Amino acid sequence: MQYKRILLKLSGEALMGSRLYGIDPVRLAEYATEIKQVTDKGIQVAIVIGGGNIFRGVAGASNGMDRVQGDHMGMLATVINGLALQSALEDAGVQTRLQTAIKINEVAEPFIRRKAMRHLEKGRVVIFGGGTGNPYFTTDSAAVLRAIEIEADVILKGTRVDGIYTSDPEKDANATKFDKISFQDVLNKGLKVMDTTAFTLSQENELPIVVFDMNTKGNLLKLLSGENIGTEVNL
Repeated sequence: MQYKRILLKLSGEALMGSRLYGIDPVRLAEYATEIKQVTDKGIQVAIVIGGGNIFRGVAGASNGMDRVQGDHMGMLATVINGLALQSALEDAGVQTRLQTAIKINEVAEPFIRRKAMRHLEKGRVVIFGGGTGNPYFTTDSAAVLRAIEIEADVILKGTRVDGIYTSDPEKDANATKFDKISFQDVLNKGLKVMDTTAFTLSQENELPIVVFDMNTKGNLLKLLSGENIGTEVNL
């Protein structure tokens, strides 16, 4: 396997599947199967999931809602998604722990770095909910922060696109894909991989990012087995 410990970043919208909002149980089960395949190989997996399928703080703020209040609602949405993914993983036979940056002791552990690392060493999947616990920070930033804290080898950003392109491949038929690209080239070309805060934090800590299509069956295991899947961003 190419990496020993990974941080998998999933968007909340990915959980919608074919629905217009909410959580698609079929998509959840598919993700659980993909993740189980890699944990069975001995890879330690941590996950950060967004909440955009339920609520986005930025969207609320654009409609007149207080931004801080909206971001706290978004954090709670990520906890809901974390609980759903935890349930799906445990149905698939994967031991899982949900840790949150905001205290909800009845449903999840508080985030404690050493405890999270111990869970990973024992082969449990750790899901980080609640973002960073602070407004104005995205779940991309939470993913990079947690990856650095748990000493992950890489951030795998699962999307519906199979990598980073010169332009949006869903809109531009002439867009070409990068197999590998440097952090600096991403910035120079103005490509959108993560928000600037998250991307800069990853660059400063020399933490590679791989963007890949999570919705294609078997892609996660293929990527970790060393196949040329997605686009790697590195120094």
